[in-house]
Formats: sequence, C-alpha cells, structure tokens
Amino acid sequence: MRAAVSWALGACVAAAGASAAPPPAQSARFVGAASDLVVLPVAVIDRQNHVVSALPRERFTVFDNGRPQEIALFSNDDTPVTIGLVIDDSGSMQPKRGEVILAASAFARSSNPLDELFALAFNDVVHPLMPRRQVLAGDGDAVSAALSSLAPQGRTALYNALVTGLDAVEEGTRPRKALVLISDGGDNASQATFEHVLARARRSNVAIYTIGLFDPDDPDQNPGVLKSLARETGGERFLPASPAQLLDTCQRVAREIRSGYTLGYVPPDRDGTYHRVRVQVELPDKRRVTVRTRPGYFASGAVTHP
Repeated sequence: MRAAVSWALGACVAAAGASAAPPPAQSARFVGAASDLVVLPVAVIDRQNHVVSALPRERFTVFDNGRPQEIALFSNDDTPVTIGLVIDDSGSMQPKRGEVILAASAFARSSNPLDELFALAFNDVVHPLMPRRQVLAGDGDAVSAALSSLAPQGRTALYNALVTGLDAVEEGTRPRKALVLISDGGDNASQATFEHVLARARRSNVAIYTIGLFDPDDPDQNPGVLKSLARETGGERFLPASPAQLLDTCQRVAREIRSGYTLGYVPPDRDGTYHRVRVQVELPDKRRVTVRTRPGYFASGAVTHP
C-alpha cells in the first residue's frame, strides 16, 4: 500500500521536550525554540457552537498531568496551516459524489488562501488527487480540478488512507497541521488496523476532523471510529444529515481551523510515558465554553508541531 503512495511518506516523531528553560512567550512566530515544546492546537467553542476567537494568552491555563504549566508559545492569529483532505472514494459514496465535491470545494474557499492543501482519495487503494503534493487553498482551479476527478468505486481502505495522510501532512511546511476526513468510518480493505492508526495519530500533532456520511444499508459504517479519531487528536466529529448540512459543516471546520489557537510549553518530564493534557479558558464575561485540544502526548523523542 505504501509503495503505491510513496510520495506521501514522512517521518513519525513523538512529543517531548528539550532541557532548555522556558523561553519568553512567543506570539504567532513559530521560531526554532518551538521544537522544544509540547505544542497544542486549541479550539474554543461557546454554547451556541460559535468559535470564540481573539482571546489573549492570559485567559488560558494548561495542565500537564494535573500540574499548571507556563505557556511559552501562544498564537491566536489566522496563520497558514497544512491541511489534508482524506476522502472516501469507494462505491458506497457514488450517490454522494456531487455533494462531497461541492462541500470540499467550499472548505477550500473558506480556508486561509495560504494554507497548504493536499487531497487523498481512497477505495481499494490510496491515491493522491493532485499532481503536486500540495497546492495553496487559494488556487481554486487546482482544487476544483482535483476534486472533480473523484470516481467512487471498489472497497474502503480507510485505515491505510489515514496512515498515508498523517505521513503526508507532517511533510508540510506550515507549523499547524490538520486532516479532514470524509467517510462513513468503515474499512474492509486495509492492511493497517484501527489500533495502529489510533496509536499513530496519538503520536502526531495533527488535529483530525471527521465528517460522517452514512448509507443506512451499509453494514461497514462505523461512526465510533470517527468519534475516537477526533477525540484523541483535538478535532471534532460531525454527522451531517443532508447536503446542506454537509456544506455548512465543511465551512464550519474551515472557520474553526482559522480561528484556533496554538499553545506551547516545555514538558515538565521526559519519562517516556503518556501525559494527560487539559486546557482551561476563562472568558471575561464568565460564559461557559468547550475547549478542544489533544488529550495528551508521549514524553519521548522530539516534539512535533500542529
């Protein structure tokens, strides 16, 4: 499987830190010191499901295994991101082809024009939809041409596609990284297993947003897989029930990525174990909000970036 998509292979690095003392707090300048940090993509959502943007660093508290940490890197700017679209192109998606193309195109138009964007399709095999590894999201012609080549057929190698997507997104040059998966969560053609994919995702610093499209008669649908992938990486699962909701969901994901925060801190321990992470946000008006980030990291090796 990897031989067929070797253009996308990249190195896998685990989160940890270096021995330097915490540098002065950074603001949207992902300088070399960031490689010594645990870097967290963070989304803040209010009770009306609106993104809360433009909050200052002082409103955030990061806890590592329950211990508060000094925030050494902070960004609340609309900085460019490397994003991979991973799209189910199996036979069960044939009735949804038009709405998927329309929604994915809307996602690109709603993204930062300087985002690095690539697209993978998967059925029995995983294949890139773009002749180059990445294009800019603002290159509408290239994005539209790539998506129009979708031709649903065959089975579903979802797990292989996710491994390939994680490898590919980590080759991007933007400091923040995300995958957007459009699928029913089913898999009937992969060599990779869900356990392998989940472990791989936990070692990365890539937020995975999953969008579930289901055929009521499809026995392979698995919304639980979509939920687990999003929860373990700081993304979110969406289950749109109509083409209009799918379009709105893709635009919402793009807005959330553009309005997200990036926090970094020096890891307190380098003990090779999994560290639980929690981010707390206090709004000036005391409104209750939901804060999404990845739930933890492995404190070994070099830190990766979202």
